[in-house]
Amino acid sequence: MSLTKKQQRLRRARQTRIRIATQGVVRLLVNRTNLHIYASVISGDGTQVLASASTAEAEVRASLGGSGKGGNVAAAEVIGKRIAERAKAAGIEKVAFDRSGFAYHGRVKALADAAREAGLQF
Repeated sequence: MSLTKKQQRLRRARQTRIRIATQGVVRLLVNRTNLHIYASVISGDGTQVLASASTAEAEVRASLGGSGKGGNVAAAEVIGKRIAERAKAAGIEKVAFDRSGFAYHGRVKALADAAREAGLQF
């Protein structure tokens, strides 16, 4: 029995989350869909969302233009900066990057680079 594309991604994500959980550090979780990209900073024990940002927010959609194009690299960079600002406001400087099984490429990489530039360490 072969795994579907989604099952393969979730399997990769599970392995990463197990590794991060053993470290017990705060993690930056990234999720992407065709239309949007989401980022959350989650506590070390995984029980609390400490900060979040996404292209689904009305303010971000307005800044990206009327069409609300959240599925591109430029939008991912905006979210990377926003999540870094919100994390720093919550007193978080260092995180573990959880890409949810997505390839470190394109939008995921753009978000990570923008968050690093804005001062988040991982």
